[in-house]
Amino acid sequence: MLMKIFPFLGWIKGYNGAALRADAIAGLTVALVLIPQSMAYAQLAGMPAYYGLYASFLPPLVAALFGSSRQLATGPVAVVSLMTAASLEPLATAGSSGYIAYAILLALMVGVFQLMLGVLRLGLVVNFLSHPVVNGFTNAAAIIIASSQLSKMFGVYVDKSPHHYETIINVVTNAFHYTHLPTLGMGVLAFAIMIVLKRINPRIPNVLVAVVVTTALSWGLGFNHDSKADLDAFRSESMRASVVEFNAAIKGIDDLAQQRTELAAKLEQAKKEGETIAQLDVEHDKRVLTVKINQLKQKAHVLREGLRNVLMAGVETDGGLVFYPQGEVPTGLKDDGRTWRLKVGNTKLDTSSLKMMGGGAVVGTVPSGIPSITMPKVDFGVMVQLLPYAAIISLLGFMEAISIAKAMAAKTGQRLDPNQELIGQGLANILGACGKSYPASGSFSRSAVNLQAGAVTGLSSVFTSLMVVIALLFFTPLLYHLPQAVLAAVIMMAVIGLINASGFIHAWKAQWYDGAISIISFVCTLAFAPHLDKGIMVGVGLSLGVFLYKSMRPRIASLSRNEKEVLCDAMAFGLRECEHIAMVRFDGPLFFANASFLEDQITDRMMRNKKLRHIILVANGINDMDASGEEALSLIVDRVRSNGVDISLSGVNEAVMAVLERTHLLEKIGEDHIYSTMERAIEATHKLAHEDGSEDSCPLTSACRLA
Repeated sequence: MLMKIFPFLGWIKGYNGAALRADAIAGLTVALVLIPQSMAYAQLAGMPAYYGLYASFLPPLVAALFGSSRQLATGPVAVVSLMTAASLEPLATAGSSGYIAYAILLALMVGVFQLMLGVLRLGLVVNFLSHPVVNGFTNAAAIIIASSQLSKMFGVYVDKSPHHYETIINVVTNAFHYTHLPTLGMGVLAFAIMIVLKRINPRIPNVLVAVVVTTALSWGLGFNHDSKADLDAFRSESMRASVVEFNAAIKGIDDLAQQRTELAAKLEQAKKEGETIAQLDVEHDKRVLTVKINQLKQKAHVLREGLRNVLMAGVETDGGLVFYPQGEVPTGLKDDGRTWRLKVGNTKLDTSSLKMMGGGAVVGTVPSGIPSITMPKVDFGVMVQLLPYAAIISLLGFMEAISIAKAMAAKTGQRLDPNQELIGQGLANILGACGKSYPASGSFSRSAVNLQAGAVTGLSSVFTSLMVVIALLFFTPLLYHLPQAVLAAVIMMAVIGLINASGFIHAWKAQWYDGAISIISFVCTLAFAPHLDKGIMVGVGLSLGVFLYKSMRPRIASLSRNEKEVLCDAMAFGLRECEHIAMVRFDGPLFFANASFLEDQITDRMMRNKKLRHIILVANGINDMDASGEEALSLIVDRVRSNGVDISLSGVNEAVMAVLERTHLLEKIGEDHIYSTMERAIEATHKLAHEDGSEDSCPLTSACRLA
């Protein structure tokens, strides 16, 4: 019992110094990959980069202690990070304090959901996400993740559009207008380092090397070159006017949003008092405010895009840098050779301290120290909105984790408990949320590194967490100059492995409809992005639809004997059927959804074959029967025998036989009409069914193909 509650106690048995050394080396190796990768994934999730380190502190430790897999490496992963961003973007601006609070709350919800599933032994619920759906979603997610990093690679800034493909079109369009070449160079260099080192020796931590080299170059070359300026430093009247107009639009949005919040309170009050007319008035006013807000948002969007697209030249004067639009520097003045751009976000611009970018973007200041361990603030209104996303992230994250764990268990021979793994992942996210983490899951790449490095127990993940703590305490200042383009390259390299085109072909070969579901899930996920949940819902809906259709229309085969003396589907193998005996095999449980289908099939066979004298219902495939199925079988027996045709059953299992006995249907059919095997059924019925018959040779007793 104690081992169930504390699975890590099982590590002690047979543990020695060699195992400790192996776990320490594996933990250090994983940490070298995790630290830069986690920062990249945090930005993918819309969080400041250092929150990736927070998500790498407690989750790996807790998941290892309470999970069942000894080599699974937990922490930030690409797909869960993308889902986190997709779920939070409608609620708050990426990177804002509200957004961060919601991400931490989401981690708590995901953890509680996973923990409940594990405690209640409901790990099988993950089967609702079929392999074709996950394959389609994962391939689409990989493309979405990789393409979402293009703006950081090119050094351009665009507003997010309602659809992801529209955002990418805008990024490419802006890249043609202006690409910051040093930023692109840093990204390409990081790619080159990771690819070359991976080919030379996969054991070398290529991600860490790329990060160290590019960070050193960034610091040495002055890659980041930002400056502060007031509005008067702009020597362009139109630029100054656009900034003032933009600030007015943002202030208007904030004021109207405040009015809408007040109206929401009035609406609640009117509902409580039952004032119908007052409700209608307030709802009308809210709609008017919403229209005005949307108009101002569109105006702010146009102004923001315009301000971002202005490329400026800096001129040093006695009063500091002043900025002219490129090509408009007065004769006699010399610019500094840089291309300057104004940093414009979704908030009002401080006209006394405008941020001008003359270089590439870097991570910037990373707070030193371990985050405070506190319970996340619970907001039930937000939780209701996040609930569907929390459920999807829980299932997706667990499915990814358990798939990795199973693959490693097959190599190590370790026994795996999916429900215990759910408990471990759940506790990791719950306690991680208390340590300022966003949702985490098992990582395929880092788990593979952990296994290859020789990890023996989950203590390797404890060492990994310890290394992250050391990095947070002592090495965060070194991360200031890490280029954002390098983190983008790290993400893009990581998700290349998620693209698996052969998965579509394999699914299609297995069943064409599985291939179709996989392709449709892929297309829908791409089309609906950033609303990724819709792509998954379409795939799950199609999978359930196919399941229901197959349950309602199970395979019903007429059997005949082939050249190898085996009874098989006559239609599939082109075999002639017996004129007097119909052997009908029903493949599936007989229940309310398909009972009438069996009736129709039996009636159809009697209508088509006027020489039919006996029907043998092969029940080997009927593993269960409900009241509707029993009633349908009783009606079939009555109808068949009333038409002068006899009916028998073969291969009835214990569960179905128990139903026949309890309902006394066995007495109606007759115990002498129940046979243990198909061969015995043929042997017992063949002679009587063929008396005075015209059939020269019966295909049930000798192989006979259709002419």
